[in-house]
Amino acid sequence: MEKLYTASVTARGGRNGHIKSSDGTIEFDVRKPREMGGQGGATNPEQLFAAAWGPCYLGALGAIAEHDGVEVSEATVEVHVSFNQDGNSFLLSADLDVHIPGISLEEAQQLADKAHRVCPYSKATRGNIETRVTAI
Repeated sequence: MEKLYTASVTARGGRNGHIKSSDGTIEFDVRKPREMGGQGGATNPEQLFAAAWGPCYLGALGAIAEHDGVEVSEATVEVHVSFNQDGNSFLLSADLDVHIPGISLEEAQQLADKAHRVCPYSKATRGNIETRVTAI
C-alpha cells in the first residue's frame, strides 16, 4: 500500500472541545448536540463524519459512472450518521440517500451499490456500521 496523503487533526476536550488541522484549514469548536443532552451550537463528530463520507462517496460514484459511461456530475448524496445506544454500548449507523438525475431508479441503485463497494469510507465502515444505501 502506498500512502498518497495523510490528514492530521488535533482534537482537545472530547465532544465539548476544539479541533484543528495541521495545515490550519479546519479549526473550530465541537459540541455535544442538544438531542444528546449537550449545549449544541457547534458541529459534532457525526456531522463531521457525514461531511467527509459524502464527497468521498461521490468521488467513487464518479469513477464508477465514468467507467460505465454514465453522466453523474449532478448527483448528490445525503449522508445521515446516527449515534445509537444498544444497552450499555453506543454505535453508529448510516443512511446514504443517492440522487442521480437523468437515469432510472433501478440504474441509479446499481451505480449507488457499486460506488458503496469501492468508496474508501464505505470500505472502512463495512461490517462495523449498519449502512443503508438507497437511490432516491
